[in-house]
Amino acid sequence: MLSRQESKPRGGKAKLEDVTNILHELKTDLTVKALTPKRRKSLLEQLKVHGRAVENADPIFTKDGLHTLCQYAFEDADVETTQEALRCIANALLLNPNMRQVVVDLGYAPKAASKLKNENSDDEFLCSRILFLMTYDTNANFDDLVVHHDLAEHINNAMARHSKRYSKHVRRHSPMHMSPMELMALSETLKLMFNITHFYPDLAEHFSKSIPHIFKILTRRQIPSPPLQAPVNYLVNALLNLDLEDKKGQQLKFLGMNAVFPKFDQNFNAAFLIGILDSAITAYPERELDGTVAPVLTLIRRIYEIAPESVQKYVEDLLLPSDNERSRPLGQSDTLSARLLRLSTSAMTPSLRSNISAMMFELSGKDATKFVQNVGYGFASGFLLSNNIQMPESALEASASADPDRTIPVNPITGQRLDAEEPSTQDPMTEEEKEREAERLFVLFERLKATGVVDVKNPVEEAFWSGRIEELPDDTD
Repeated sequence: MLSRQESKPRGGKAKLEDVTNILHELKTDLTVKALTPKRRKSLLEQLKVHGRAVENADPIFTKDGLHTLCQYAFEDADVETTQEALRCIANALLLNPNMRQVVVDLGYAPKAASKLKNENSDDEFLCSRILFLMTYDTNANFDDLVVHHDLAEHINNAMARHSKRYSKHVRRHSPMHMSPMELMALSETLKLMFNITHFYPDLAEHFSKSIPHIFKILTRRQIPSPPLQAPVNYLVNALLNLDLEDKKGQQLKFLGMNAVFPKFDQNFNAAFLIGILDSAITAYPERELDGTVAPVLTLIRRIYEIAPESVQKYVEDLLLPSDNERSRPLGQSDTLSARLLRLSTSAMTPSLRSNISAMMFELSGKDATKFVQNVGYGFASGFLLSNNIQMPESALEASASADPDRTIPVNPITGQRLDAEEPSTQDPMTEEEKEREAERLFVLFERLKATGVVDVKNPVEEAFWSGRIEELPDDTD
């Protein structure tokens, strides 16, 4: 039994001495095989504790130290021994990025990929974490790992195992996996899939088998509050780089359909993602939305782009302002479309606001006139100017919106129905006031042109040259 003093955490030179002695004992045992499995596990557990901080643990962060650990992790037959060694390696690669290339140079990336085939949550978590860290700062050949070491197939099989927990015979949505480790393993595998498909986009087609499994877990899992916690955020991210359009025909080959638009309800996945978007923009503070909500919005845009016409119409109905909202200026109600429009002009969400405006433009058929009619010139003008998109003059005329079936004219600036506008209580502008306002606008547009940021034509000057402005004599009343 350890004494009270010996059981205390050791630091400084004592820690360095412990680490050196443990690694020496483990390395020696690789040759003489004198340690029992229990003793090996105990030594590796001690090393794992010491390796949680780089200070005075230098022997771990060397080629020789990692080689010893890799031999136990990938070549030992005892499961508990291999997993303790894997934990030591994962900590080392996380704390010292230089060690990632060392493990690659030692030739253990293929062994980590092969070990992913084990149907064990701890092995999945640890191997996925190690491979995930190898996607940064190394020359690991992931093309070779996918093509010749079945890495994609092992990942696809892992996703299939996870999705079985959400099969139809489960009467209610599972709030989580059976254990925290299973949930952590799922998250780590999704992170690995995202990085591979991000850094090696040509490999994305090899992960098409996982698309239905990811959607199954995402749509049948109880959404947490706030919604974009693990694993929901990782499920969304993993889908971003996959072949959702099925250009390579992988989904058609294995499923007989495109899993993004399931036969039982083609709108199902799109509707679910829009529901997550709706919940997220109300659950998070505005300052956090740029980093949390943007992937969901990007995924919705990708799905809309490749969707059948009926699904596109369904998405438009959910995201564009409805006729009921036009009793007030657009953006003033509490609907999803109104909240999105307000965020599209928020100074706190620079990435999200351009993402939202781009989505609204796409939902309008990438037609500037329809865009203005759908969201109002007040929300559309910034996007059109920044993207140098010319807008027809007819778009600023009172219209019946982009839908020809709608007959009630709307204010092109605010998007509000003209019959719902408050009557103006101000006196009409005098001719002198109109002239001063025209001069002010002329100066403002000239200053904007001088900045060189956008190539804009002064509307006052354009109106003058087109004959719509007449200069009156000084004695005109």
